[in-house]
Amino acid sequence: MANSSYDVVVIGAGFAGVTAARDLSAEGHTVLLLEARARVGGRTCVDEAFGRQLEFGGTYVHWTQPNVWRELQRHNIPLATPLEIDKVYWLADGTVHSGSQLDHTNAVAPLTARFFADARARFPVPHDVAAVDNSTIEKESIEARLDSLNLSVHDRDVLEGALATLVHSPGEQGVAQLLLWAATTFGDWGAFLETAGYWPIRGGTKRLLEAVLGESTAEVRLSTPVDAIEDDGSGVVVTTRTGERIRARRAVVALPLNTLSDVSIAPEVAQPVRAMIEQKHPVRTAKIWARVRGEIEPFCAFAPVGKNPVNTARAEYRHDGDTLVVCFTSGPSAVGTEDREGVQAALRTFVPGIEVRETAGHDWAGDPFSQGAWAHHRPGHLTQAAPQLREPHGRIHFAGGDIARQGVGGIEGAMETGATAARGVATALAAGSD
Repeated sequence: MANSSYDVVVIGAGFAGVTAARDLSAEGHTVLLLEARARVGGRTCVDEAFGRQLEFGGTYVHWTQPNVWRELQRHNIPLATPLEIDKVYWLADGTVHSGSQLDHTNAVAPLTARFFADARARFPVPHDVAAVDNSTIEKESIEARLDSLNLSVHDRDVLEGALATLVHSPGEQGVAQLLLWAATTFGDWGAFLETAGYWPIRGGTKRLLEAVLGESTAEVRLSTPVDAIEDDGSGVVVTTRTGERIRARRAVVALPLNTLSDVSIAPEVAQPVRAMIEQKHPVRTAKIWARVRGEIEPFCAFAPVGKNPVNTARAEYRHDGDTLVVCFTSGPSAVGTEDREGVQAALRTFVPGIEVRETAGHDWAGDPFSQGAWAHHRPGHLTQAAPQLREPHGRIHFAGGDIARQGVGGIEGAMETGATAARGVATALAAGSD
């Protein structure tokens, strides 16, 4: 027998789970929100480093993202203004080039135009991946698309560097997801990058998360990992790792894709979904903050994966006379989050003499409750398995940015799926279908 009973149990307290719990409790349902970590937020995490608050996980939002923007406006939370940058470094064919943002754009634009030429045709209605049969393109990896362009070493390096913030395992990441992302901004990759990686929230993601959670009457239990979720034909039983059994009429599972294989789900999900869960997504990138001595000229830098430990870097803030630079690597093995000398050497590839005083970061790939960063689907999963996982599995509903329709991998996608799951559960409960 289950020890306690609720209308809904929501598993995972990232943006998807918190949104679902808020919306369902607002409908008057009794909701229990379970979170494995000792904090809410999932793969967003505001913590202290260098004597100030920094984002160690997901960070950026945009006014073109309807779910996020609605909440920001509702809670009167503004965006922060990033540092103005006009200096760009890019590594290509063994040489570091430098110039203005316009210089870099002029080098990149013809190459991204070729890479993303079919983005709108493949995804003419980006919120509906089934609008066009993409079974052929879904077999293609990013690496295969790059190979097909027959670029010179120089041009391929320029293009790979431009993609490197979001591409870390080109042989394993499907090209379809990149095309979908570009299609959301009318095929313009540069425009997509602004929506996905430029504007932080003033006060951090924690400020928005707490605003949403503050509207919820859900009971929240932290440090409570889940082992099993079962739809037994009359309701859902959730079993925690301590053996507690919790009964609910419905459940919302808002866990990162790469952790779902650690949870027993009954009845078994469809085979394409099971394959996606078992294979996991391949993004193991590391996000590292570097405190650089002095208020240096703001810059951003790009390098192809495998040709420098730091693939992308950008000066983000001034702090106590120094400059804080956010860096992305292909994974923890490229350079560690605490490896000050390694990060410094990698940044000196671009900016000779730059001095890194301290570094900080979080190993999301090694974190048992994430096992990776944001999701980038393997070939075949974006338009095949992910849509199946978005459908109710009996009384079990799934949510999370990893399986979002359009904002896949981001805060917007997480909030959208949380709201969608909540609507589905509320409709089912109102209909008395349990």
